[in-house]
Amino acid sequence: MIVFEDATLLFPKAEKPALDSISATVKPGKITGLVGPDGAGKTTALRLIAGLLTPTSGRVTAFGYDAAKQTARVRELLGYMPQKFGLYEDLTVMENLNLYAKLRNLPRSQRKERFDELLEFTNLTRFTKRLARRLSGGMKQKLGLACAMITTPRLLVLDEPGVGVDPLSRRELWRMVKERVAPDTVAIWSTAYLDEAELCDETILLNEGKLLFSGAPKELTRGMESRVVRVLNVDPGERRREVANLLKKEEIVDATIQGGSIRVTLSRAFDAARDPKALFGGRRVELTRPRFEDGFIERLGGAPKDDGANERTFARKPSVDAVVVANGLTKKFGDFTAASDVGFKIKPGEIFGLLGPNGAGKSTTFKMLCGLLRPTKGEGFVGGFSLRKAPSVARSRLGYMAQKFSLYVDMTVRQNLVFYADLYGLPLLKRGSVIEQTLDEYDLRRYEHVKAGVTPLGYKQRLALATATIHNPDALFLDEPTSGVDPIARREFWNRVNRFAAQGVAVLVTTHFMDEAEYCDRLALILDGQKIAEGTPDELKSSARTPENPDPTLEDAFIRLIQQGREGGAK
Repeated sequence: MIVFEDATLLFPKAEKPALDSISATVKPGKITGLVGPDGAGKTTALRLIAGLLTPTSGRVTAFGYDAAKQTARVRELLGYMPQKFGLYEDLTVMENLNLYAKLRNLPRSQRKERFDELLEFTNLTRFTKRLARRLSGGMKQKLGLACAMITTPRLLVLDEPGVGVDPLSRRELWRMVKERVAPDTVAIWSTAYLDEAELCDETILLNEGKLLFSGAPKELTRGMESRVVRVLNVDPGERRREVANLLKKEEIVDATIQGGSIRVTLSRAFDAARDPKALFGGRRVELTRPRFEDGFIERLGGAPKDDGANERTFARKPSVDAVVVANGLTKKFGDFTAASDVGFKIKPGEIFGLLGPNGAGKSTTFKMLCGLLRPTKGEGFVGGFSLRKAPSVARSRLGYMAQKFSLYVDMTVRQNLVFYADLYGLPLLKRGSVIEQTLDEYDLRRYEHVKAGVTPLGYKQRLALATATIHNPDALFLDEPTSGVDPIARREFWNRVNRFAAQGVAVLVTTHFMDEAEYCDRLALILDGQKIAEGTPDELKSSARTPENPDPTLEDAFIRLIQQGREGGAK
């Protein structure tokens, strides 16, 4: 149904093609995942299919039509959902549906029936009068999907629909798309979430514009059999140090924390006849089922082996038992309670995760602890200082990295570092050396004099973390810091965060990546503004164990606890 024939696209003044001689096919009746890191060429490929771009050489056909020359015919069949929310935020849910019905020439006589069907399908019936900008992230994606499907397209193109969406909403989106795939239709789902890629019927794996793999996900994971193990019962205080040590070994392709264990991918060069325990100091080791991500990381050359040679030492050591304290935090907006009596403590060197569905109250709790929102009741402390009584001192003890890139896009990388060093009050005599060391530590030299807004996403992330830690904070607050970032960049990021924690920095993180949540020492689950569960990743997984699912994932636990919480609330 979709055919790429040596498709190449070279943008003016670009050093390398955005797509480089891609040849691949997309079959009908299946969901095909277009998978790759940031800058791999996924969005470029989708725009070629939609006729929004013309290939420099080669061609792309959709249902037999040349996408560049017969664009109108292709678009008659197309439902397109862009990566960023593309609807009108000042219109209501129903007004957006009406607008798209008019744009796609849906007959007026058919609209009510079609709207009712889509609203029920997306569970948006109760929200028809709500402005789009006031929808949660998951609801926005559902509305975007409804508008893309307004005329029952034969070609459904979704550009990273799961970015920034909680696991429950992503699972619902996935169900919706799967239910709509018919034998004569095509669905293409672009993603950097590798658990999503594993659910696809077929995958096309891109990196730097080149095709790395095309086929069923299980074909990629099959080559990883007997090479993925879990190192069990690693002491909590040793896990991060052990991961760093393992990544230095040639026999190791990848190593990540997975609750109370370490998940390790062995290289092809590792002799299967050898006892893998020798690599792990005699610790107990067991084989585990390989995932699509394991094969993906190997194809990209393995996890980054950053030895932290240029890292700064955090001079400040907190003198309190708990660096971050949430004590009965409550926030009301009129009659609406966004957070209710939320409480927890984060010790020095501890990574604490806040989980919950979109709109649950995580961001409200987060903002109260950052001093960005004043609580209606309760109190927050950072480094022993009250955010209510001494807000400026408390804020000076934390570093904050926002979900969306919030630095000054028209200033260069160096100018942003200088600005934040000044903002955080670094002594003038010390400022220059700290900035130079930061540029080296985060490998930002190549973009030192480039405007921050045009640097690649992975480097934007590095710069955001660099500015958040330039003043050696006691606590580091990370609000969905790796949303939309590829797995290699995410591993680099967490290598740094782990080193900060090893030096005593308390870390508070919100995330929708359940594998990232496994890196945390403890987790709190927020629903409807209330904390409904708290514990280690392994404790939360144990709470979801059933005879039907004796070894649940953290995502299984997340969904089960949320469903239990909603059922309890309904009662």
